[in-house]
Amino acid sequence: MTQLEFNIALLGLQDKLLYYALSLTLDREKAKDLLQDTFLKALTHRDKFIQNTNFKAWIYMIMKNTFINNYHRNIKVKNIFDVSNNDFHLKFSYDKSYPSSESIYSSKEIIKYIHALNDDYKVPFTMFLDGYKYREIAKVFNLPVGTVKSRIFFARKKLQKSLTEYSS
Repeated sequence: MTQLEFNIALLGLQDKLLYYALSLTLDREKAKDLLQDTFLKALTHRDKFIQNTNFKAWIYMIMKNTFINNYHRNIKVKNIFDVSNNDFHLKFSYDKSYPSSESIYSSKEIIKYIHALNDDYKVPFTMFLDGYKYREIAKVFNLPVGTVKSRIFFARKKLQKSLTEYSS
């Protein structure tokens, strides 16, 4: 595929990619940014496109991966800074105490039980704990939203059953 053919194919998908970006971000400005990032990555990595493969699927995968990476990056950046002159001091919540050694032990046990779950339950459940919405999880795995909700529900029930000793 020549550079010209590549550019024409990419521009031909612009409207459809914008609709897909809108479905992912639910915000017109963020969708335009995602579209621009996708175009930039596609043009930058044009040499990685394999001839006689599905160009449209390749571009959509770039957009989906860009969205997921941005989502994870934004979750990590959510820090609240103190309003003092020194921006390096993080604002800590004073109404919460630090975890006790017993609660740390409990957290390790809970994580162990989560990792013991079947992947069909574990992966959607951990994504939900990481802040993904049901709709986002459903899109990643190409599942109905109801299936995602039930898997998360059953993961909670299995964990609750496994962790009965910690409920008292």
